[in-house]
Amino acid sequence: MTFVETQIRRGVDRWHERPQLPYVPGGLVAGMVLTTGDRVDPAWLGRRVVAGTGETGGFAERAVAPAADLFPVPDGLGLPDAAALYSDGSTAQGLVERAGIRTGDRVLVEAAAGGVGTLLVQLCLAAGAQVIGAARGPRKLDVVGQIGADAVIDYAEPGWTERVLEATGGAGPSVVFDGVGGQIGRAAFEATARGGRFSVHGASSGEITQVDTAEAVDRGVQVIGIEQLFDFRPHVRRWAAQIMSHAVTGSIRPVIGQTFSLERAADAHHAVENRIALGKTVLLI
Repeated sequence: MTFVETQIRRGVDRWHERPQLPYVPGGLVAGMVLTTGDRVDPAWLGRRVVAGTGETGGFAERAVAPAADLFPVPDGLGLPDAAALYSDGSTAQGLVERAGIRTGDRVLVEAAAGGVGTLLVQLCLAAGAQVIGAARGPRKLDVVGQIGADAVIDYAEPGWTERVLEATGGAGPSVVFDGVGGQIGRAAFEATARGGRFSVHGASSGEITQVDTAEAVDRGVQVIGIEQLFDFRPHVRRWAAQIMSHAVTGSIRPVIGQTFSLERAADAHHAVENRIALGKTVLLI
């Protein structure tokens, strides 16, 4: 499950319509194909897959999905890991590709202990970048340190961007992945090096980072807005295949910080929306 799903449930996500009752949350499931429709290839029967259910219907013992939305889980990868990687992993892979991460980049990842954030940290490290992971509180900073970030910084502390500058030798990050927005995103933009890239993919604070176009041009900062996500859909399967391949070889690992039984779905939502969850949160049946 994702933070966005908690916002959809609350009816506060600006990019999704308010759910109509009765409403079953969950847009992604992983499991084994038990039955197929008359016009579906029976070769799918018994296969382990990740499947999209749209924006509803995933929190269930059994789910229905179009055959076109089935994604085979590679051998050597568990279903919980596949579920954690399909959405968040493809997003992280896409963000890294769009930002053009390369050796020598100095990358700041906000919300670095989250499902997308932990994968961004690992993908950027694998690309040869220096990575600063920013998160809130010692538990989350420990996770970011464990996955290899070169520096970890608590953005709840005053003057946190000064530590970002120190970690980058005073130059500032050449790339920022902004998944928080609001004041934190704004502070991160101001710390971005001249000629850098500022990639927006979320607003867990409730507000998209406000960047004046003239200011960005003056500093030579390329702002890759949240609108980039609207173009991700055609590439999701390719990116998911890439990151699952990395996971099979062990070069990337999803961080599943907590699991809940289906009966405790409300507790899972509480953990995610109150920002006490680490990495990815998965419901198990």
